[in-house]
Amino acid sequence: MSNTNKLSRQNYILPLAIVSILFFVIGFGVGISGFLTPFLQDAFNLSTSQSYLVTAAIFSAFVVFGAPSGSIIKKVGYKKGMVIAFFIMALGMILFIPSSKLLSFPLFLLALFIGGIGNTLLQASVNPYVTIIGPKESAAMRMSLMGIMNKAAWWLSSLFLGLFLNLKDVKLDDVILPFYIVTGILVALGVFMIFAPLPEVKAEGEDEDDSTVESKNTKTSVFQFPHLLLGVLALFIYVGVETLPMVSIIGYAKTVFGDANVNLDNFAMYVPLGLVAGYIFGVIMIPRFISQTNALKMFSWIGIVAALLLIYLPGEYGIYMMAFIGFANSLMWPAIWPLSIADLGKFTKTGASLLVMGIVGGAVLPLIFGVLIDALKSSEIATTSDYQNAYWIFVPAYAYILFFALKGCKIRK
Repeated sequence: MSNTNKLSRQNYILPLAIVSILFFVIGFGVGISGFLTPFLQDAFNLSTSQSYLVTAAIFSAFVVFGAPSGSIIKKVGYKKGMVIAFFIMALGMILFIPSSKLLSFPLFLLALFIGGIGNTLLQASVNPYVTIIGPKESAAMRMSLMGIMNKAAWWLSSLFLGLFLNLKDVKLDDVILPFYIVTGILVALGVFMIFAPLPEVKAEGEDEDDSTVESKNTKTSVFQFPHLLLGVLALFIYVGVETLPMVSIIGYAKTVFGDANVNLDNFAMYVPLGLVAGYIFGVIMIPRFISQTNALKMFSWIGIVAALLLIYLPGEYGIYMMAFIGFANSLMWPAIWPLSIADLGKFTKTGASLLVMGIVGGAVLPLIFGVLIDALKSSEIATTSDYQNAYWIFVPAYAYILFFALKGCKIRK
């Protein structure tokens, strides 16, 4: 990375602090689906499969708008891409108001999809920005810091909506005030970003012209970078294994303990606590004591071991392995992202848009998990054993991420 494109540590602290706010917004935008799913299910008397359309509406935007996001950022730059993303997200949030007044579930899905488009553009902007803004070898450390903000927003989004929406007494009119507030905050942040002291940065070789004779990068298409394509698959799998324990742990706990004497909601904190512990590890250890590549190798092994213990230990003990799975997942996004876009040069923005499309794994792998449980269960109600057998999905997933860390990220031809 050239000196004109890389900022000194002192100079990138302020931009990094600003970008951390954006990661919070990303987490909030995705996190609201966890609260809205049961709320809208009761409000519209939806079946369980219909209620999962809430999550699908958000995640499908990453596939539909992933490639266009790269084109937009390539034309306007990272900072303006972030500004546009805020206003698109604000449009999606304000659509919740007529959705509630018209009692229209399809309009709610449209609102979520538009919000997801804004989230896609924001993801495609901020992730490569954090990777590029400082030294390459500490990119995973910076991404770990951003991960703490992101996961804090997942938790706080439910707390915020819980102030206004009562899951025991569902009223669609209750949606109006919180989403007026969210829309106002997003518009304010969009205006702030216009004037924010956020320097435009570029990856090494990003200014290369096709006609440059001495250019090291002779590739003509982003699809000529095997390590990027393997990284997209790694990110797809990673987001799936990150989302799966968060959406399944309460159901699994119910099969283990029943729902009479245990507050099942308490188990929902296991995975986020493991994630945050891992992010703190990354901030402290990378790159001072361990490289981001070696961290990815180590945490892939932790994931495999934790998954096997989850499968083979008795349920009342194995469920605590969910925290270790969260810990294993924590450094995967921070490591996979910089390893995947390394050396892309002028294809960096396009590569980032492909990686963003991989986020749809968060919708696909949990769906496969649900199909496995339905196929494995021998009675109408799933048992602890059924869940444990379906959790085998973790093992090949972590094995592939380990392959990417060992070899995939190094394949350039």
